[in-house]
Amino acid sequence: MRLGRVNEGAGDPNLRLPDDLLPANSRTERTYCNHETMTKRLNLLAALAAAVFALAAGVGCGSQSGGDYGGQHPDYGTALAGSPPPLAALHQQGDQLLDGGVTAYEKRIAALRGYPIVVNVWASWCHPCREEFPVLQRLSARYGKRVAFVGINSQDGDDTASTFLEEAPVPYPSYTDPDGQVADSLGATRGLPNTAFYDRSGNLVYLKQGPYVHDSELEGDLRHYALKSG
Repeated sequence: MRLGRVNEGAGDPNLRLPDDLLPANSRTERTYCNHETMTKRLNLLAALAAAVFALAAGVGCGSQSGGDYGGQHPDYGTALAGSPPPLAALHQQGDQLLDGGVTAYEKRIAALRGYPIVVNVWASWCHPCREEFPVLQRLSARYGKRVAFVGINSQDGDDTASTFLEEAPVPYPSYTDPDGQVADSLGATRGLPNTAFYDRSGNLVYLKQGPYVHDSELEGDLRHYALKSG
């Protein structure tokens, strides 16, 4: 059992776990996830989460939260209609988990040459990853006709990752990375999440370690490192 973000859709800050009850490495604004530490504290978090979920149900917010990641996702079909064929092919694989390891991932990056690429390394057990997903949802809808978005589901299980993607769908696939080898090939070795930016020539130009909290943060890096438009 893995724990994600608790009751973010209700919009009531009193229903969230306060920061001082969360492990330091799960506070979104400060740092990012370490799988070993998260596992050690899972039992405590699960107990706290159960209490919060019970409280949420009592005020009638559970049915409207849209999943524990919070909010509704964009209309990808409308937003991404008319995408160029290489990007449309990504959109057709939205939410899929693709295997093949480093070889398959690098082959995909090579096939996307000519387009800027944003690669997000995430896991369903990672609290900051789950917090970050709405930002990725909105930006992939906004820029997905010009920029290729790809995921790497690292050190995770396919079942739990698929369940999370049902709650928080994105219009691009993720490559499975159970041993962390794909993430390591990017230099993403200090925890999750990480976001890598490739230019149109397929060169890795920037690796962001830690979550994007606001749309403007990801958009700024996307424009600067991928689109090079300042």
